[in-house]
Amino acid sequence: MADLDDDQELTEEERAAAQQQAAKRKKRLIYIGAGATVLVLALAGILAWVFLAATLDEEALAAREAQRPEAAAQRAIYYPLAERFTINYDVRGRQRFLQVEVTLMLRDDAAVRGIETHMPRIRNDLVMLFSGQVFEDLQTPEGKELLRQDALRQVQNVLEQEIGRPAVEQVLFTSFVMQ
Repeated sequence: MADLDDDQELTEEERAAAQQQAAKRKKRLIYIGAGATVLVLALAGILAWVFLAATLDEEALAAREAQRPEAAAQRAIYYPLAERFTINYDVRGRQRFLQVEVTLMLRDDAAVRGIETHMPRIRNDLVMLFSGQVFEDLQTPEGKELLRQDALRQVQNVLEQEIGRPAVEQVLFTSFVMQ
């Protein structure tokens, strides 16, 4: 009962100050609650971002795997061109020769038949490519590599036009003799 007497004895100013303090405490509690809510939401957002990023990475990896042609999963097929290429060059009045054996690397059994069917055109385009080279350029490793890349493009162009896909992954020189 003494408490009641204390409440009754409070003046109007004291009651107003007590109400302001109570309002300040309520505001503080609201701010603390809002801050805690923002913190929880931020943490949830970060966790969601990390989870989604990991999921997207997995999905991107799976998509890349799915985009890989089925042929890439198959074993390599090495298809040697039956006859070697012999090209003659006139270098400062002297006859020089290039003799090249070529093997095609592919992974599609069905493309082998297309290669066999269009072999005359493939050989023709390679002869034209080889005969158009500068003999001195072919004496460097870089020149040989450039010729190999050009030969790959030539073969892929023929197959793209004739069977609708490049099919050949690599052109390999299994013998490369210059005299």
